[in-house]
Amino acid sequence: MRRYLKEIERESELESVPTRGGAALLWRLRSNEMPRKVELRRTQAYALVAARRLFEPLRGSALFDEIDHAVKKLLALAQRPGRGPNAGLADARLEERFLYLPHAPKNYAERTEELDDLFQAVSDLRPLSLSYKSAARSAEERITIHPYALVLHRDSIYCVGYHLGRQEIRTFVLDRMRDTECAVSERFDLPADFHIDHYFQGEFGIWRDPNQHKVVIEFDAQAAEYIRARRVHSSQRLATVAGGGVRLTMTIGNLTQVVSWILEWGARAKVLEPPELISRVRAELTGALALYPAEKPPKPVVKKRPG
Repeated sequence: MRRYLKEIERESELESVPTRGGAALLWRLRSNEMPRKVELRRTQAYALVAARRLFEPLRGSALFDEIDHAVKKLLALAQRPGRGPNAGLADARLEERFLYLPHAPKNYAERTEELDDLFQAVSDLRPLSLSYKSAARSAEERITIHPYALVLHRDSIYCVGYHLGRQEIRTFVLDRMRDTECAVSERFDLPADFHIDHYFQGEFGIWRDPNQHKVVIEFDAQAAEYIRARRVHSSQRLATVAGGGVRLTMTIGNLTQVVSWILEWGARAKVLEPPELISRVRAELTGALALYPAEKPPKPVVKKRPG
């Protein structure tokens, strides 16, 4: 019995209940432990199970194993036979047909140690030292950061944290982290004014830029329905233009992801502002066209008359 109680105490805090002399000994969960027990209906379990592929980039890490363990519990609940007219029947493998499908998940199988260190540092508010190669530098450097948040964006893993050497908040990509080491005897305080939403640019990533740009893009009628149905940025405004198209206006910091997004639309989108964005899109298109030189017209076939 003591062994069973110890197992329970690993998950929840128990307290003994006073009883009369010679009566059975009683224990119960403390009242403040009760909210940890969450009751779910089958439909709620299915909704959570549907998002399980969201965590595919974490596969191989200890964090993924914990999430996978929880998902299996949810799946067991969701697959229980229903009641009433569905008594004794499962939902025809609904867990295989109600899914979130990742865009293009990265394989972090060789980054599981870095991922586990990063998650521990974020969750416990511990400094993290690592070797990091930024896009602007040719060689990697050893740095120490205070990791504030771990973000999954477009199925890639990022960290928003404070760079101690440069004394600024920056975004770090897990792909460029190496030889991570989570401090075991130090902690940092999360700034009271830090909110991860302040570092998002909607569809356009988590890269901040102190310079704000007014972006104006015109889409043709074929793309207009898609643009109207989605909110790509919190500052966006839409206006109808001649021919059934739509003009999108928004204020963006870093333009890197905006360039890639515009290129996805091909001839369906035209940048009107700012000039910097127009130049960057034109340079990308020019470089791409250079890879496909114009085909030489075939030589005319000259038929010779007999004799």
